[in-house]
Amino acid sequence: MKLLHIDSSITGEASASRKLSSAIVSVLAHAAPHIEVIRRDLDGEPLPHLDSKLVGAAGPNGPADEATRAAAEESARVLEEFLGADVVVIGAPMYNFTIPSQLKAWIDRILIAGKTFRYTEKGPEGLAGGKRVIVASSRGGSYGAGSPAAPFDFQETYLRAALGFIGIDTVEFVRAEGLAMGADQREDSIQAALNLVPKLAPALVRARAA
Repeated sequence: MKLLHIDSSITGEASASRKLSSAIVSVLAHAAPHIEVIRRDLDGEPLPHLDSKLVGAAGPNGPADEATRAAAEESARVLEEFLGADVVVIGAPMYNFTIPSQLKAWIDRILIAGKTFRYTEKGPEGLAGGKRVIVASSRGGSYGAGSPAAPFDFQETYLRAALGFIGIDTVEFVRAEGLAMGADQREDSIQAALNLVPKLAPALVRARAA
């Protein structure tokens, strides 16, 4: 069994999403000691955003230069990491109402026609189902359903839509929000989220047993 651990926060040790994603991976690794953990830090080793050269590299003529060839090969590795993972843990803070651009660059590597989705006569069909995806979500404000700011949530709604498009229908969120609304609120919210993390382990144990 393989676990892919993705982090995208750019705030280093101060990051709530990194703290949560690390706790999630630790709990799952303890529940399944033989699980292989693959780590990808999108801030420490950012992926270049797609451009005309990278898009062209997928064509019949291939990459036009060495740098583009290397970037295309890395894109292929990113996709293979994702396809090979049974569990994916994603650290995803909200930046300006949506996800970090670093995480968007990663998503652009895994939403690939013919690999993770395809179009049929009945419409799009996801090809990457069967994976368990857990998102460590952090937000400065409060964007829960029914809240005044809920319409501004293009973070979790985008992740559900993008992952659902490739066949991952159930995405679990461990959420800490209101983090910019005072020190006490930040501490309480992070702790409440951490308290939920141990509840993620039983499902992994059941999956291994099955």
